[in-house]
Amino acid sequence: MRLEGKVVVVTGAGSGMGRAMVNLFAAEGAKVVAAEWHAETLRQVVDEVVAAGGVVVGVEGNVASEADCDRIIDTAIEAYGRLDVLCNNAGVMDTNQAVGELTNEMWERVLGINLNGPMFLSRRAVPIMVAQGGGSIINTDSMAGIGGGAAGVAYTASKHGLVGLTKNTAFVYGPEGVRCNAIAAGAVETNIMASVDPTKMDPKASARYGTWYAAIPGQLKATDIAQLALFLASDDSKMINGAIIPADAGWSAA
Repeated sequence: MRLEGKVVVVTGAGSGMGRAMVNLFAAEGAKVVAAEWHAETLRQVVDEVVAAGGVVVGVEGNVASEADCDRIIDTAIEAYGRLDVLCNNAGVMDTNQAVGELTNEMWERVLGINLNGPMFLSRRAVPIMVAQGGGSIINTDSMAGIGGGAAGVAYTASKHGLVGLTKNTAFVYGPEGVRCNAIAAGAVETNIMASVDPTKMDPKASARYGTWYAAIPGQLKATDIAQLALFLASDDSKMINGAIIPADAGWSAA
């Protein structure tokens, strides 16, 4: 088992990539803290892991809240006594608004969950990891973090910001054993679009983004991203730090 004895926190654990990570990590021997803001989906993923013989504790919370982020990390320490891996996976989409049409409400919501959350969680996790001799932080990023044509300005800015958070964390704390990498996910079969009202999608900007979406060579499954996250969580990737790794079926090669 590649994560035997490791303690892993996964946010956005109730669906999509997060749910796939929780189940895979537990199957690989990790003790998992599954964090999710929807009580029902959280219950479902916890039940799945327990039924399969895994070790998991669920915690309900919104990563846009600093207090909830602190509670998520505290749960890992209280339950298992350490923290080896943090997967900042929770995220929401915008409605494709470009800057000229962007609302304050959309900007604050998307940046709060997609960027502030990973910062809050990492800020709490890093001192713990440093004190115990190391750890791995894995940020779920996006093609929108390395290009400008995949989503609206709020989502794009949040994912570009996550790249900066990843690289700075890796550079500063690498000598103390803390690694930080990001997965630039391409088109993945998840329910992230459920986080927005489809009737409010900006039609003009969406049409423009469609020119870039036409180059998508294939769609990934949540389990594909989970397998890459497993590698980054495990000691197999001990020399990989500060990497932004595309998992996009070759979309970024276009």
